[in-house]
Amino acid sequence: MTAQLSSATIAFDDVAPEFDARFGKWNSVAAQRRAVRAVLLREFPRAGRILELGGGTGEDAHFLASNGFELLLTDSSPAMVSIAKAKLSHLGSSAESVAAEEMEHFAERRLQEDRRLFDGAFSNFAPLNCVVRLRPTACGLARLLKPGAPAILVVFGTFCPAEVITELLRGRRHNALRRMKHGQRPARLSGHDFHVVYHRGRDLVEAFTPWFVLERRIGIGVTVPPSAAEPWITKHPRLLAAMEAIDRVVSSPLAGLGDHVLYQFRRTSASVFPHWI
Repeated sequence: MTAQLSSATIAFDDVAPEFDARFGKWNSVAAQRRAVRAVLLREFPRAGRILELGGGTGEDAHFLASNGFELLLTDSSPAMVSIAKAKLSHLGSSAESVAAEEMEHFAERRLQEDRRLFDGAFSNFAPLNCVVRLRPTACGLARLLKPGAPAILVVFGTFCPAEVITELLRGRRHNALRRMKHGQRPARLSGHDFHVVYHRGRDLVEAFTPWFVLERRIGIGVTVPPSAAEPWITKHPRLLAAMEAIDRVVSSPLAGLGDHVLYQFRRTSASVFPHWI
């Protein structure tokens, strides 16, 4: 864990005690989570050892651990990790305070303590959008995964029509096209200001090459609206169910239009690593 928490970490640390109650009741979030979990169950080997980056309060880790996987959740927020540990300890899984930016350092330390590699890794609901430089994260992740292991990374889409419509209807024109802008963009959570980066697909591929190869992209929330549409959309379950059904059909051909985009990488056999730590 870093000696000084980043502004994003401070924001999520502050909201941690109410995070599940705040976001867990939103059906749009649940619908998007179901789409991601379907991929995780399909791609991860049964009973495999799985590493999660930016796992927050451990909702997805708990789901996978309950389905027979062994999880190591990492997150930069100590408060989030504390909540996740309580959910995972009785399931034989664990959580550690590790920022995604520190994955290279973490890999060095972890491999000195335990030489076993992981069978897969994932990151859900865009914690990697709080990371400016993804290359060290990719390098550290590569050190920890077996060749052939899947790495499933869910980040914000860079053009989400559903968000554009939602923000315009709410009278927030300044937010409608924010994802199309490059560089660090302002964000706010629980009264705290921080920055996010809307990573382009080509930037992700460049950061993760040569240790990973991109297999496919899936749109998560192409028609299912983003959380900005809450709590309105939760009050219309039939409409949301119809949107979720449509997403299952269009998620691949229209992947780039998702609220989030799932990038499914596969670990190659490349074993040359830089020495920047």
